[in-house]
Amino acid sequence: MALKNLNIVVVGAGIGGLSAAIALRRSGAQVRVFEQAAELTEVGAGLQISANGMAVLHALDILPRGEGGPGLRSAGTVIRDCRSGREVTVMPAPAAGPTYYFHRADLIDLLRKAAERMGVELVLGQRVTSCEAEQGGARIEMTDGRAQHADLVVAADGGRSLLRRALVGEEGAPRFTGQVAWRATIPWGQAKADRRATLTMGPGRHVVTYPIRSGRELNIVAVEERTDWREEGWRHRGDAAELRSRFAGFGGDVAHQLGAVTDVYLWALFLHPVASRWQDGRLALVGDAAHPTLPFMAQGACLALEDSWVLAHCLTHATDAASGLTRYESARRDRAQRVVAAAAANARNFHLRTPMRQLAQLGLSLLGPRIARRYEWIYGHDVTR
Repeated sequence: MALKNLNIVVVGAGIGGLSAAIALRRSGAQVRVFEQAAELTEVGAGLQISANGMAVLHALDILPRGEGGPGLRSAGTVIRDCRSGREVTVMPAPAAGPTYYFHRADLIDLLRKAAERMGVELVLGQRVTSCEAEQGGARIEMTDGRAQHADLVVAADGGRSLLRRALVGEEGAPRFTGQVAWRATIPWGQAKADRRATLTMGPGRHVVTYPIRSGRELNIVAVEERTDWREEGWRHRGDAAELRSRFAGFGGDVAHQLGAVTDVYLWALFLHPVASRWQDGRLALVGDAAHPTLPFMAQGACLALEDSWVLAHCLTHATDAASGLTRYESARRDRAQRVVAAAAANARNFHLRTPMRQLAQLGLSLLGPRIARRYEWIYGHDVTR
């Protein structure tokens, strides 16, 4: 299918939306991205892009092959006990290829610049309120009352996607996991320091840290089990003193790192179902709009990158948009469901209590590298081959 004369609208300028816009533009489509935010700013946060996501960034020429750009290459993960900070085991970097730690804002900026260089039109401050089928495509409407026709609409508007609801309705209420995550970054200034992530595990809670921005900052994600706060979303401000109080039993380096936090955000973790339907021939879901995932496999951004490549590939090699979108959905749904399930399982594994915690630590110390290989099916998957 020739995409040269295809008019595509992408809704959402996050990682999924921008990467989809780039992939489709590379295939010849005319692409316009609508983003409701007035500017592309991002509350400080880190993310991990493993080999499966890096393969897409390289294939799209966002980054030179084999390089991480503003990302910092991981040297593996250290698992520590919460009370003493004692090292339990070291999980090596995945054999599938290097993982890189990015500041989310740096990756968004990288994608934005690449999209603009390629001629993607980025429209900020415009929220899409509806998407309806019409002859030859879809009609979208914005908050200012304007409407526009598109041959194809790509919904990359996040885990609470308006366009997903337009496609499949309300598919069961999101389930609160009983966990709340805190996130922060602190000045680090250790460019030559250990480039490994650290997972500090305790009963009912854990803390993940890793360096970003060439080691100048440290990303912190602290997750606890609680039921008294259930606000979903990434931009709820928290209290740093409360964070330290709730993780007061943690010793070692992580105690000092939490002590340096000044600005912190928190969000309640909900498990959303993977969409039962991803497209209808004129509207397609990508990223969190199709498959919101918990953060415990660090695959949200990677799955969105994979979706973007596969969507463009399937459309390019189809005879028409409808068959291309059918092929895209078929290629992506099963994998997304498996990864979402793996992340949900890890949520339980990180918070074991006595005596299971001690048994789990013994198992990790003996079998750490072998356990790491269990997830090679995630990291070693390369959609660009």
